[in-house]
Amino acid sequence: MFIDSHCHLDKIDLTPYSGQFSEAVWAAHARQVNEMLCVSIDKEHFPSMYQLIADQPTIHASFGIHPCHVEKAEDVLSEAELTKWVKDHSKVVALGESGLDYYYTKDTSELQKESFVNHLRVADQLALPVIVHTRDAREDTLALIKKHGGESGGVLHCFTESLAMAQAAIEMNYLISFSGIVTFKNAQELKEVVKAIPLEKILIETDSPYLAPIPYRGKKNEPKYVVEVAQCVADLKGVSIEEVAEVTSANFHRLFSQARSS
Repeated sequence: MFIDSHCHLDKIDLTPYSGQFSEAVWAAHARQVNEMLCVSIDKEHFPSMYQLIADQPTIHASFGIHPCHVEKAEDVLSEAELTKWVKDHSKVVALGESGLDYYYTKDTSELQKESFVNHLRVADQLALPVIVHTRDAREDTLALIKKHGGESGGVLHCFTESLAMAQAAIEMNYLISFSGIVTFKNAQELKEVVKAIPLEKILIETDSPYLAPIPYRGKKNEPKYVVEVAQCVADLKGVSIEEVAEVTSANFHRLFSQARSS
């Protein structure tokens, strides 16, 4: 059994499935992708995202505001607001994705930090993990996690950073999640990160509909392609794909413990 630990199911292309979301889910199940975590990026689209997966017992949800959606002060949700959004939606098993992105929007870095801290604090209060987006913000991301993060930890999703950052995050009870990027020919440094960290600290994801793995690069991504990510990890670690499936699924349920009952 595989778990796609990070996807945006409200954005995937349903054209191959005649517009039927349930058919896309079954296509994933046919490849033994039996669970998925549908991740929030803003409050405006969350209600429709949540409604889409509400009757799907194998699909879990998160709630959070992506750093690239924090453009003005009103975009920063208070701790009370975040708490209410989470408590009002029983399928939510994590906060996020939140974090810092200085690659696209460094001019909003202070607002991003405020938003990220609020996510970290609420996650600590609710004993939930945090899904972290980080790009060109290594030092600040780690510093804020260290200062404000809770014992529930979290995950650095779609990881593309250094081994040193991965190791520092692991020391703070974070997992490292790899997407289709790890299959790309030019991702040699990232492949070395996979080799260096324990399989027990790894998750796999698609980040659908983005970043389709080889041999589907350039096409719309979807959860069923997480199997290709798993195969790449297996090849890099020198283990079977069955072991990757088993260990990463156990890692997922250990981190997102509420997923067992959502």
